[in-house]
Amino acid sequence: MALKETIDADIKKAMLAKDKVRLQALRSIKSQILLAETAEGAHGAALTPDAEIKLLTKAAKQRREAAETYQKQFRSDLEEIELAELAVIEEYLPKQLSEADLVEKLVGIIQRVGATGPSDLGKVMGVAARELSGQADGRMISQVVNSLLNNTNA
Repeated sequence: MALKETIDADIKKAMLAKDKVRLQALRSIKSQILLAETAEGAHGAALTPDAEIKLLTKAAKQRREAAETYQKQFRSDLEEIELAELAVIEEYLPKQLSEADLVEKLVGIIQRVGATGPSDLGKVMGVAARELSGQADGRMISQVVNSLLNNTNA
């Protein structure tokens, strides 16, 4: 079942359950899907699974950043809403890699592209971002790649 149909079904369930936070998050996702489908050049076509993951990842990142901002502004009421919506969005994302699995995959990518030091960061990040899309946060990937390349003594 495509993401759009799953979201529609879950919106109905959230309405029946009177779960306002879940309903708000699901409506937000549906809105982003509709915007992506009607964007210039999309011709109303359904989103590919990769595009769906990118859309959900972007929505999760927005919620995470908003929650951080609210935390800095001591607005715990708004932070809680953002974190609750983030939890709903993460249900539709692929399972995130643990740090150990992420390091293992990144070491493999580094060896495959032949990276030898910090100057190869761009090469590694390009491949890692493509292969690990939706499985790990971009910031986390960048930090791990940076530390791995800085500890390489080649």
